[in-house]
Order: sequence, then structure tokens, then C-alpha cells
Amino acid sequence: MRGLLLAALLSFVPGLALANGFEPIKDKDTFLSLVKDRELRIGIYNLTLKVLPDGKIQGRALGWDISGNWKWEDGYFCRDMDWSGYAIPFNCQLVEARGERELRFTVDRGKGNSASFRLR
Repeated sequence: MRGLLLAALLSFVPGLALANGFEPIKDKDTFLSLVKDRELRIGIYNLTLKVLPDGKIQGRALGWDISGNWKWEDGYFCRDMDWSGYAIPFNCQLVEARGERELRFTVDRGKGNSASFRLR
């Protein structure tokens, strides 16, 4: 179970990035307006993340804390994280939104696996 969750964290549940009503987010201000005072969640893993305007990431998954840092770089969400002592390396990700209820992060600047999060 921890391995599957790790795959989701590395993305941001693996899969190809398909349109499915998602629109790319091109700028930091739009991204921040979507995540402000909200949690990103993947219920099956009990994964909850907060992406804070000061460049910090906080959360929990399967009872372990998640921390990290992020920045907006050349139209991509770039982050590194730590999941209870397990380093999740720096990666820049394409961010897409489906309305104001779901965000999808695709690693390697949109060329890799993706993870979709509900916004709560």
C-alpha cells in the first residue's frame, strides 16, 4: 500500500494525461486562486496536501507527515517533498484544472505520470 501511495506522491494515481475536461493552468496567480485555503485530496490513500502561498507544502498520508517546498517556474509547478523521512525529489509538473473542484499534476513537465486531486 505504501508503494502505491508513493507513486501518487511522486506525481504530485499513475496514468496517461488525457484532456477529460482539464484545462492547463499557465500562471502562478491562477494556481494560487484555486488552492488558497483548500486541501488537495486523494481519498483512497487518505492523502491530504496543502500548498501554501509562502512556498511550503504540508500534509499527511497513511498517518505519516508530508512536508515540502514549491515554486512556479516557466509555467510549471516545481516541488520537492519529504514523506516521513522518504525524500521525494525535485520535479516540475504541468498543472491542469477541471473547474474549481479537481487538479491534475503531470510530472516531467507534462510528459510523465499524473495524479488527480480533489479540492476541498
